[in-house]
Amino acid sequence: MLGISVYLGNEPIEQQTPYIRKMKESGFQSIFTSLHIPEDDHSTYKDQLQALGKVAIELDMELMADISPNSLQALGFNWENADKLLNWGLSGLRIDYGVDEQTIIDLSHKMRIALNASTITADSLHDMKAKGLNTEAVEAWHNYYPRPETGLGLSDFIQKNRLFKSAGITVMAFIPGDKQLRGPLYEKLPTLEQHRKHSPFTAFLELEKLAGVDKIVVGDVELSEASLEQFRDYKQDEIVVRAIPDKLTDSEILSKSVSPFTNRADNARDCIRAVESRGYAQFGEAVVQPRNCVERSAGSVTIDNEKYMRYQGEIQIALADLPADERVNVLGKVIDDDLPLLPWIKGNQKFRIKWV
Repeated sequence: MLGISVYLGNEPIEQQTPYIRKMKESGFQSIFTSLHIPEDDHSTYKDQLQALGKVAIELDMELMADISPNSLQALGFNWENADKLLNWGLSGLRIDYGVDEQTIIDLSHKMRIALNASTITADSLHDMKAKGLNTEAVEAWHNYYPRPETGLGLSDFIQKNRLFKSAGITVMAFIPGDKQLRGPLYEKLPTLEQHRKHSPFTAFLELEKLAGVDKIVVGDVELSEASLEQFRDYKQDEIVVRAIPDKLTDSEILSKSVSPFTNRADNARDCIRAVESRGYAQFGEAVVQPRNCVERSAGSVTIDNEKYMRYQGEIQIALADLPADERVNVLGKVIDDDLPLLPWIKGNQKFRIKWV
């Protein structure tokens, strides 16, 4: 499941609703919000949360709120009747410090509960399960880390997730945004430190495919339209990589290289091979003349020219640095932000090149 973050202290919810609606239409199904951010005006939380709950109900989106005992009390609730927040449109609560195990167990039978993945241990999880924890309603949520150099490392992250998965618990983590960032630092809000400098879509793929994360939420305020397009296309099982054309590239060939492609089932070591490109390799009577036959750095988009005979027209993306070849024309290069996507274009994976 994909999700977004909506911050109650930013703007009135009605001003944020068009973005929420757009994200829902793009496949994002969950909303995260927090009720204990130091920089916010907490006096607005109740009205803002109720307004956000109405939007979540209207759009049929999940709404999870990060809450503390103090913020819960400020809303007029306590742990005994916290499930009444479901009437406001909330789906569940993320609870952390200051809540005892029995309260967590009781709440797990009333609503969805997200626990801090960093503080749950195998022993505490075992104890709560033995006391009646409803694991089907429990999720393990990793934090986001506003300060650079404080995000989690991949190895420990994966190991921790295995604990939760073995217990049948849903795992959630954050990826950064790339348009409107969240203050006060504006340094992006990832769970993994390595994702602070990665594109949102790259971070998403790594969490989904490497780390076993079930729910992935954008920590920052907004995604760019370019990133959102990548998420939309991925719903159709297509990975879009953006590339910059070489100034020497023929415009007709460029226009034929933007079709949806499929990497060959027999996944090559050094390149991604577009199966469909061989179909127009002959271009009818057209010939691919040798042009810009230069060294191919990783990420180079190429087409085989007439000197490669029956391979003429095959479009590839280099996965490694390759030497110049008089039989191979370089059309352009995948942008740096999208280079980490290339290893995920495995055999039979659909992909598309977008020239920018």
